Amino acid sequence: MTQETAFTSQRVLLSSTSNVGPATIYVQDGKVTRIEREYKPDGALVDAGTKLIMPGVVDAHVHINQPGRTQWEGVVTASHAAAAGGVTSIIDMPLNCIPSTVTVDAYNQKRTSFKDGMWVDVGTWGGVVPGNASDLVPMLEAGARGFKCFLCDSGVDEFPPVNEEQLRLAMTELKKKNGKLLFHAEMDTGASVNEEQDPTHYTTFLESRPPNMEVKAIDLVIKMCREFAPHVPCHIVHLSAADALPAIRAAKAEGLPLTVETCFHYLTINSEDVPTRSTEYKCCPPIRDAANRDQLWAAVLDGSIDMVVSDHSPCTPDLKLHPCCGGSLNGAVEGDFVKAWGGIASVGIGLPLLWSEGQNRGLTLQDIVRLICESTAEHAGIKARKGQVKVGSDADFVVWAPEEENHITVDKLHFRNKLTPYQERRCKGLVHQTVVRGSVVYDIAQTGDQYENGFSKLPLGQWIE
Repeated sequence: MTQETAFTSQRVLLSSTSNVGPATIYVQDGKVTRIEREYKPDGALVDAGTKLIMPGVVDAHVHINQPGRTQWEGVVTASHAAAAGGVTSIIDMPLNCIPSTVTVDAYNQKRTSFKDGMWVDVGTWGGVVPGNASDLVPMLEAGARGFKCFLCDSGVDEFPPVNEEQLRLAMTELKKKNGKLLFHAEMDTGASVNEEQDPTHYTTFLESRPPNMEVKAIDLVIKMCREFAPHVPCHIVHLSAADALPAIRAAKAEGLPLTVETCFHYLTINSEDVPTRSTEYKCCPPIRDAANRDQLWAAVLDGSIDMVVSDHSPCTPDLKLHPCCGGSLNGAVEGDFVKAWGGIASVGIGLPLLWSEGQNRGLTLQDIVRLICESTAEHAGIKARKGQVKVGSDADFVVWAPEEENHITVDKLHFRNKLTPYQERRCKGLVHQTVVRGSVVYDIAQTGDQYENGFSKLPLGQWIE
């Protein structure tokens, strides 16, 4: 057994149902052993003073792209970015890596490739694709947190969408183990790109992905959720269209096992503000207008939307056809929103973004913990050890200053490709330290022998089984 260490502050928030106040958290062998509601700086490993200690963030929707597309991202850079933003656990998506995580062999390849490269704890979702229903239970038994599927084209050939018949086959298998199924909820409704409009204008792309694509898909999700309830919990990833909220609220009122996430970008950016040619703003489903954003915020605050995630989905700048790179693809021009890759890079910068925008809407620190720590941990099946600070839980903390200005400059972007709509944004909330199972993996002020550029020299993260 290791020696007990202490983490203390005049401001500690243990969970979404507790109050902010002084506390000292004692840790041994990576676990919280006891908590005293007093500020005791003498001998503490971390004395946060007046900075806030709260549970580490759990980001349950990240595309690490390893193995296979590490020029887009990789576990070292993704976990560095996470650690610098107070994220102590990330759950990787099953696509954009090669092979896609749709078999036990692919799951094991990913786990092996991540070894010795994790600065935070990492797990993965598996994938549902046509023909892999028999692989799902073995993947659950190997450690997959659940499964994701697409109801429309995913953008990569290795991860094709499923239809209703294929969904039913997969859910019949998942029913055996109460496996969770996540849906990219967009379906074709006949919308298309207006070829007469300028593809470098965001509205050209936006109008090609109308809200009814999400509404149609979510109607199918609810139908399937009802058919397999209560044995196959269903989850809608990255909700963008507020038009789907009435159906979601009705399904929840019915008692269906349905959860919903939205993303930092849908809550912090309006479509009206997207500049011409700025393809770093492109994602699917798309960022919509201010009125839609207001409705999403109302759903976040009333609990209709359960959690907020990054959906960090980067690529190389040339695939974004970004003006800074002069890229081209299939005859596209620079800044072509229609042909550019869709995905927003943001892992590790969600905490200050959500906090800054939310303060204007009545968001509390307790809401922050509920939305990005507790609910995401429960969603990923790790609630017993992550998401709250309690005796017996993993000692995962973020030490941050909610009132401190945070200017998101390129040197603060630790993911591989720095193209993001948030560069140069000013917000409130700066992470000073991140603690994973009792070890400080990031310290903004640390330059000692055990640290390099603020990060521990040793990768102290673990695979989440």
